Parts: sequence; C-alpha cells; structure tokens
Amino acid sequence: MTNEEFIQKHKDDDTRSLALKKMPEGVDVTWCLEQIEGYQTALKKLPRLAAVEGLHYPARLSMEQCSSETTAMYKRSVIERLMSDRTYSCYIDLTGGFGIDFAYMAQGFEHSVYVERQEKLCEIAKHNMPLVGLPKAEVRNMDCGEFLSTVHTSKADIIFLDPARRDEKGRKTVMVSDCTPDVGALLPKLKTLCKYVIVKLSPMLDITQALRELSGVKEVHIVSVKGECKELLLVIDSSDEDNTLPLRYCVNLETPHTSLIGEVVTCHKVAERVTEGDIIMEPNASILKGGMQHTFAAKYGLKALHPMTNLFTCSNEEYEALSSLNKEGMPARVFRINAIADFSKSSLKTILKDTTQGNLTIRNFPSTVNALRKKLKLKEGGKDYFFATTLADGSHVLIKTEKVINN
Repeated sequence: MTNEEFIQKHKDDDTRSLALKKMPEGVDVTWCLEQIEGYQTALKKLPRLAAVEGLHYPARLSMEQCSSETTAMYKRSVIERLMSDRTYSCYIDLTGGFGIDFAYMAQGFEHSVYVERQEKLCEIAKHNMPLVGLPKAEVRNMDCGEFLSTVHTSKADIIFLDPARRDEKGRKTVMVSDCTPDVGALLPKLKTLCKYVIVKLSPMLDITQALRELSGVKEVHIVSVKGECKELLLVIDSSDEDNTLPLRYCVNLETPHTSLIGEVVTCHKVAERVTEGDIIMEPNASILKGGMQHTFAAKYGLKALHPMTNLFTCSNEEYEALSSLNKEGMPARVFRINAIADFSKSSLKTILKDTTQGNLTIRNFPSTVNALRKKLKLKEGGKDYFFATTLADGSHVLIKTEKVINN
C-alpha cells in the first residue's frame, strides 16, 4: 500500500487510535498521520482547500497558526480594492508559513514570491502551489531579511508580512518591535520595494502603539469572525510618511451585520437617564478593539451611558427606525431594558425577585463578574441579561435586560 492509498483510506479515522494499529508495510506512518490530522483540521478551517486532491499539510503547529480561509479571503478583498486601478504585477509574501494567505492573496499577479525560512514548509509550498492555481509562484527558502538584501530594483505592488508574535522563549509579545521580524526596522527598505505593505498582527497588540512604531499607515483593519477578534491588518502606503487618522475598518465576518468604517471620534452624547423599555447596545469585538465605539454611536445616533462605559442607548422607537433602515442588522449585541436597580438591598431584592440565573456583564464597574455573581447569588445562563455599570451621573446600577434578535 502506498502512502497516498493509506491516507485516502483512513482520512476520516481518529489518528490516535490509528497510531496504535499495525501499519501496512511500506507506509511512512509519521508522515501519513500528519497528513490525515492536517486534512481533518483543514476540513473545519480551510474547507475549500481541503477539497483539493493531493494537497500536502504541515505539522500541527503550522496548521494551528495559519490563517483561516475566511480571514484569507478577506485579505484578498483588501488587495482587490487596493489594486482596483493597477495592473497585478508582483506580490511578495515575506513570511510564507503554510501559505494560506499566499494562496489567496497572490492570485492574479503576474509574478508572486513566497519567502519562508523553514525548508520543510518551502517543500510543501512547492508541491501545493500548482494545485491551488499558482504554478508560476517562486518559492525562496531564506530568512526575509536575507531575501530583502538580495532585492535592489524590483518594484512590487504589495509586500505582505505576518511576523511571529512570540519571543525566543515562547512568550507572547505586545509590541510590533518585539515581533519577528521587526517590521519597523525593515520598513524603510520595504517602502523602496513596493507600493503597499500589508502587515498582519495579533489582536492582542495595541493599535495606538503600533501606529507610533510604523509610519505611513493608511488603513487599520480589525477582523473578527462570528464575534471573535482574530487579527489586525495594517495597510501602509509607501509613498506617504504621514500617520494621522488612518481609516479603521471594523469587520465581523460570517455574520450579516454591517461593517463600520471611519475615524476614531470621542464621546459626543451622553444619556441623561435610561428607563425601562429603552434599548442598550454593546458594539461588537472589532469596534471595541478598534476604539470605534463612539464612532459607532455617532453613526447611529446613540447616546453613551457614560463616557467610559462602552454601552449605548436609544429609545425603543428609535431602535425600530434604525432596524428598518439597516436590514442586515446592527454591528452590536442589542438588549431591551426590563428593570433598573441601584445597589441597595431593597432595590436588588426587587430586580432579582424569582431570578436565580442570568448572564452577567460588567462595564465600567468596580467589581469582577465572579465577585458580583457571588454577591447576587446568580447562577450562569438563562434568558435574562444583567449589566452592572456606571451611569453618566456616576451612580452604579444593575440593569436587567432581554436580548433582542438582531437579524
């Protein structure tokens, strides 16, 4: 039996159980189990590529670290917009990895270069690229700094980097300069070689600090999938050193909800009071990570419960009008207020009457969820949603709400 026949026969089997069985003669057990495990991961994370016959997969860590198909397709859409009035001449990926981003982002370019320092990943890329429609892709097995030292006159359209976000001891980094490679150190050279530099960063990194470290950033993309923030993308224009007020794109993929695009603004309106029947909205993860919560409020005519609370309100009538204009839904969780209590014993007793279970969120409130849940004797779950927060007058309140279907 060949390796390929073994993989095809057992591609849906549990690899741990399979490893304990006697293997047919001539089968490379380690490689075959790696391929089966990679295929099974790809079915969930990369369904379109998993359907490609004969694709080779890397070790588990590379599969875990690679982009999902959803985020790779989004990056492709960014390139299509940037290249709308240009000829697709040259695309370079300086941190190739498994090559998922490359497989999507390099499509259509006359010349594409995949750079990766790990020899095994380069071998996989050489095998896979023709299978994903990139037969002419150039694979270079070298460090990105070494590659850049060999390039002097080439003018690419786009250079992409996905720097490693862990140091040599495996600890997560919090600054761009702590990533490998250091994009800030490479940036002067990169700007001489291309029109746009696109940098993929961890959502854990601080956007404001990244903008201090890198010049010429024109766009910041905060990319979430189904409400979970997955990555940051910085689009750098090589012809510009200015770094003031880049547009921020807050997107939540695999949902129908509106993306939010704009500049960061400060709090413009604060609610003087909130009452039963009013609506509370909590912006999605991309909006909050991007610091765009008050831009969100301004766009939809909402008022903040408090300048620092990140919860916003409007009347039920105003929400119904917004819903009629935004058929795809609001980029936020939406709740209707059923009751409001201060933290006196009598008030809490009233709001918690016949309630032993609820979903609890804390926003701008001097406690932790666990401590407050213990104080309120409130178990997790149920249909009620409680917000412990601070209002504009500085008072602490507990707001009992019900979730509103938001398309």
